[in-house]
Amino acid sequence: MSIASLSRRTLFQAGAALLASTALPRFARAQNAPSGGRLIVAADSEPKNLNPAIVASNGVFFIASKVVEPLAEASFESKDGLSPRLATSWEGSADGRSVTFKLREGVKWHDGKPFTSADVAFSALNIWKPLQNLGRPVFANLETVDTPDEATAIFRFSKPTPVQLIRNALPVVSSVVPKHVYEGTDIATNPANTKLIGTGPFKFAEYKPGEYYRLTKNENYWSEGEPKLDEVIFRVLPDRAGAGAALEAEEIQLAAFSAVPLTDLDRISKVPGIKIISEGYEALTYQLVVEINHRRKELSDIKVRQAIAHAINRKFVVDTIFLGYAAASTGPVPKNAPEFYDADVPTYDFDVAKANALLDEAGYSKGANGTRFSLKLRPAPYFNETRQFGDYLRQALAAIGIDAQLVNADSAAHQKAVYTDHDFDLAVAPPVFRGDPAISTTILVQSGIPAGVPFSNQGGYASKELDGIIAKAAETVDTPARTELYKQFQRIVAADLPLINVTEWGFITVARDTVLNVSNNPRWAVSNWADTALHS
Repeated sequence: MSIASLSRRTLFQAGAALLASTALPRFARAQNAPSGGRLIVAADSEPKNLNPAIVASNGVFFIASKVVEPLAEASFESKDGLSPRLATSWEGSADGRSVTFKLREGVKWHDGKPFTSADVAFSALNIWKPLQNLGRPVFANLETVDTPDEATAIFRFSKPTPVQLIRNALPVVSSVVPKHVYEGTDIATNPANTKLIGTGPFKFAEYKPGEYYRLTKNENYWSEGEPKLDEVIFRVLPDRAGAGAALEAEEIQLAAFSAVPLTDLDRISKVPGIKIISEGYEALTYQLVVEINHRRKELSDIKVRQAIAHAINRKFVVDTIFLGYAAASTGPVPKNAPEFYDADVPTYDFDVAKANALLDEAGYSKGANGTRFSLKLRPAPYFNETRQFGDYLRQALAAIGIDAQLVNADSAAHQKAVYTDHDFDLAVAPPVFRGDPAISTTILVQSGIPAGVPFSNQGGYASKELDGIIAKAAETVDTPARTELYKQFQRIVAADLPLINVTEWGFITVARDTVLNVSNNPRWAVSNWADTALHS
């Protein structure tokens, strides 16, 4: 049945929400969960390209991960924090030159064709390595993919490549697409980028711009008894205030990625039948950072950067802007990445007097009007919190004699100004830590990044020592040695402040209490939802 044939009232009366307790959702899996039903979810954006093999971003994964599957997914309980998906096992060679994947057999694409190692080889060599935003650095040295049989893919690298990196990257960079659909076409413009064909628990059925995406149950899914749901509807609700109202009215049953504003959580948590869940984002840690344009004479001075770091009251930011749903950062690796995190780094307590003293030492004394110098400050427009922090940072800098002139812009204009034109002095950004420093993190401070690459070092910072550690870690096969290199990386970043890490945060899911199996893996919102169910 087409969604268009349903009345608005009938569509929005589809039941239900969430068994998971806010304290221990990972253990709240419903045994013998019922099958059937339509889950209606808030979506605050409409990605132009839905292919996660090309665009590895949370906005794309949110919808596409139910249709297109990776080789492995993040897990709370499984070995190395990974649960098998299209791959059942993976093993790296001692010299770091190859990784062998054993693939799941008996899997079919949604068009009925068999999934084989040829699809993995095609996706890796033709999409992940040359085209994908996050796959390019991970697979930079991928040379060939051997396919000795339909259930084996052997990745061969021209230089030693750490299996630790490949393993950590799998949930994010290894979405597999069908070779028979993409081969011989312009991959970037293939219609399957917007009408997905995958192996996942749900099939892509319909998209109505400005209204909804509709996914339907894959009756031939490889995991017996899954999916539980008949349909998943992503209702487009760009206004975040609208998501909360829709939940209260039972027009939707779930809103992820803090689609309900933090300021509404206390009130909505008291509504009968609604749960607030903070878990399920552990592998998607966002970091609030101050990006710095080191081309600016004042900002190239370490004392000025230290002064700015001391001027920021992180506790105020956590308590007032994030309402407690965040933690103060110590550096470029978040606390919930224990494999790499190092707490033994320089820190910058909130100390206005010290900040002023550092600026005086640097030779930037206050003028008659109390101002030392002016800066152009661009807060990213993506979240309420990044915009609010921009307002706060302007006031914090004023307290130490720096006049920060706010420049607000929409997403496209902001990205062009910061990452292409370098038309900023300070910028507020929310980069994501994705399980390994080599994915999305080292690029924030590594020199030589071409202009135009979003969420990268466009501030002109350069450190031979830091670049050397990043390069060495990229080829260090020994896991303990590689981990130690990234601890050195953290210490240098915290000491030299190429950027300033302020807070780290996950998101909040709000759902009706009849949705079962929510937040049961560290990337739940962008995983396949095969076991998600509705209480009858």
